[in-house]
Amino acid sequence: MRRGIAASALVASLALAATACGGSDSGDKGDQADGPVTITWWDTSNATNEAPTYQALIKEFEAANKDVRVKYVNVQFDQAQNKFDTAAGASGAPDVLRSEVGWTPAFAKKGYFLPLDGTEALADKDKFQPNLIEQAQYEGKTYGVPLVTDTLALVYNKALFAKAGITEAPKTWDELKKDAAAVKDKTGVDGYWGSTQAYYAQSFLYGEGTDTVDASAKKITVNSDAAKKAYGTWLSTFDGKGLHKADTTADAYAHIQDAFVNGKVAAIIQGPWEITNFYKGSAFQDKNNLGIATVPAGSSGKAGAPTGGHNLSVYAGSDAAHQKAALKFVNFMTSAKSQTQIALKNSTLPTRDDAYTAEVKADPGIAGYQTVLPAAQPRPALPEYSSLWGPLDTELPKIAGGKETLDKGLSNAEVAIAKLVPDYSK
Repeated sequence: MRRGIAASALVASLALAATACGGSDSGDKGDQADGPVTITWWDTSNATNEAPTYQALIKEFEAANKDVRVKYVNVQFDQAQNKFDTAAGASGAPDVLRSEVGWTPAFAKKGYFLPLDGTEALADKDKFQPNLIEQAQYEGKTYGVPLVTDTLALVYNKALFAKAGITEAPKTWDELKKDAAAVKDKTGVDGYWGSTQAYYAQSFLYGEGTDTVDASAKKITVNSDAAKKAYGTWLSTFDGKGLHKADTTADAYAHIQDAFVNGKVAAIIQGPWEITNFYKGSAFQDKNNLGIATVPAGSSGKAGAPTGGHNLSVYAGSDAAHQKAALKFVNFMTSAKSQTQIALKNSTLPTRDDAYTAEVKADPGIAGYQTVLPAAQPRPALPEYSSLWGPLDTELPKIAGGKETLDKGLSNAEVAIAKLVPDYSK
């Protein structure tokens, strides 16, 4: 049953109550009867590197649309999902949310997002990459407009690879291990440093033709033979010549990133959200030194990584006037012109082909990631899917750190995942 828009009378009464309290983003609009409508946008982008570009676009939008004002709120990405869930349940949510693609089915199932099919927001639906529109859908309806997209890739230091006599990126994990050893022999630095985070380990599952769950069969597969083989390969990348040992500290992400951008490790797995930070490192003052390739394949011959990114979604609990303004705003922000500007300023990947202009593709980071996008795999339209990485984020560092066996860790993860999807079999 849809919550948040069960009846227009309920929405109206909740909005009135929120206005009376004066404390919520959706209720405290500050609109004048004869003035512009003020909508609230929660942006979850990086406040330092990305937000200024979005704020500049807001000014352009307001200049062209005198009847709409946008209240910009930057919300930390790791807090936004829970904050929106709480706010929407209390009718205090923003009119527009920059929603990570994995959140879409969960919020759509709860009735928090407005279906956008046939609205101004999706007027250019055919311009977007079809797999990204598919990822914004739940039960046949579209609940978000793709703003930026991403996937993981093997990023590498071309100069270090060249010193080791490596002329092309490894296509399998076995090739990567050989290359890592060669880099260590010839340059003295490690050839590869892997992550213990579940999202980064997902590619190993794809490499064996499996996933944490089989959504179509409603079966948990995280402890299957194929998954054990996948995580066995993942575990092997932390032990060997040129393979950096696992970092299980809270600051592991920063440690890996810093080592790569400063030439202390030759290759890592990373997403395009770090392109601007790559260029700030000493190893990539020459942007063309950044190599980008598809994540290595597993024994099945399959390669790829999860499709990520963010959509702009409209809150279903907003009143008609605010929804209309929000739809206009979403259309503007996801237009080819806006996406081109975002790509040029933030080095993020557009979601529509007409935004990949010659100027945009002149950025080697964007051009490189564009080549790996076809191998990206959409996530199942399962509301609980994003939460399934939580148990693995608990178990994988223990496995990589030698505190528990692979079998024990995956068994623990299976038990925890079973609680998240209780109607799935093992």
